[in-house]
Amino acid sequence: MNYSIIKILPLFLGGFLFSQQNSDSIQFKNISDEMLVNGTAYENLRDLTQNIGHRLSGSAAYEKSVDWAVLKLREAGADKVWKEEVMVPVWERGKESLQIKEGNGIWKTLRMLSLGNSEGTKGKDLEGEIVFVKNKEEFDQLPDAAIKGKIIFFNYAFNQKFIMTGQAYGDASIYRRATASWAGKRGAKAVLIRSLSSAFDDVPHTGAMRYAEDDTTKIPAVAIGPKSADELEKTLKTQKVFAKLNSNAAMKGEKLSHSVIGEITGKKDKSVIVVGGHLDSWDVGEGAQDDGAGIVQSIEVLRTFKNLGIKNNHTIRVVCFANEENGVKGGKQYAENIKKNNEKHLFAIESDGGGFTPRGISLLMDRTKREQIQSWRTLFLPYGIHNFELEYAGTDIEPMEPLGVPLAGLIPDSQRYFDIHHSEEDTFDKVNRRELLLGAVTMGQLIYMIDKNW
Repeated sequence: MNYSIIKILPLFLGGFLFSQQNSDSIQFKNISDEMLVNGTAYENLRDLTQNIGHRLSGSAAYEKSVDWAVLKLREAGADKVWKEEVMVPVWERGKESLQIKEGNGIWKTLRMLSLGNSEGTKGKDLEGEIVFVKNKEEFDQLPDAAIKGKIIFFNYAFNQKFIMTGQAYGDASIYRRATASWAGKRGAKAVLIRSLSSAFDDVPHTGAMRYAEDDTTKIPAVAIGPKSADELEKTLKTQKVFAKLNSNAAMKGEKLSHSVIGEITGKKDKSVIVVGGHLDSWDVGEGAQDDGAGIVQSIEVLRTFKNLGIKNNHTIRVVCFANEENGVKGGKQYAENIKKNNEKHLFAIESDGGGFTPRGISLLMDRTKREQIQSWRTLFLPYGIHNFELEYAGTDIEPMEPLGVPLAGLIPDSQRYFDIHHSEEDTFDKVNRRELLLGAVTMGQLIYMIDKNW
């Protein structure tokens, strides 16, 4: 046995690994420099939000954003760009108002938003006494006589104890999704909910609700701001309060729309790495953080690979998903199509947490791949990326999980996100250029490592 070789081998392997890591560090820096100096994401977001604005699926504005995304992907250098057909639900808000009347007999207007997919009052005034409950347990304890013909008000607050605000959102979201079904089955006229917001302001937030398949009556569902919710609760503890709701909200069937896809073809094979976000938004605000940020970050990754001349082994594909907000039809259709076409996908990452400073990457995949990505932690630490422990992925890419595709999600700092989420406050001026681009840097660096090592 040649003992000299045994002594030299660890030194050789250590030097090789150091050389590889040093090479990766250099490429990480190249990606960061290119985006932070020459990045177009911020100006693209300005264009999307200021010249198109909010873009609910099925609307004329959304169709304009489809053409916008095709143009921006071509400008970014995609080898191929196409539109993928998707049937999407069409929901229209229309005019709406909410008034309440206390013991003095004077009607007072409250700021409100109908929840997405909710039925309205067909433009007629719906009046009723408000009944307050804090949560589902209190609602279940009420006799049917206390619910029938009433407007049920759920004031379930965002749990401020959660440091990761997404946990508080997940905890409270059942009150947005399901209260109309709970109350409608027991004869209520409508439901009011406290907005899913971490703020203590009076801004109402919308978001998707749904009726159960066995709901024979579809009652209106409306959100009010946290301040109004707390004031209403306080008043109801001492006196009766009546509400008058008028809403033209309604579903209008389905229509043909599109997700938008662009890619750089792989040099080694056609296996696909997806980076994406959702192109649609709610019909209030400008859809800047949710999810214009994710769209322009994804396009920025493609532009940077092209500009740096990175010879990607696998196809890097940007997907601008349709209809995440009130149906997830774009994500479901994409998964159906790749299954039907037997198209191999190595990995997918989505940015749908806003354009705030990135903190980490969530990983929804098997342990081996998870641990491999976690082993790259030291490469990411200089860029402030440290959290690789969470296990979830974006709503649009989750339909790929049953197909065995490893999934991930960008984790931005979440502290301000739910202050503005699904509200008129989600506007371009809330986005910081550097924070937005740093999120794109993180995704670009991860995709570089996936492309090189998988």
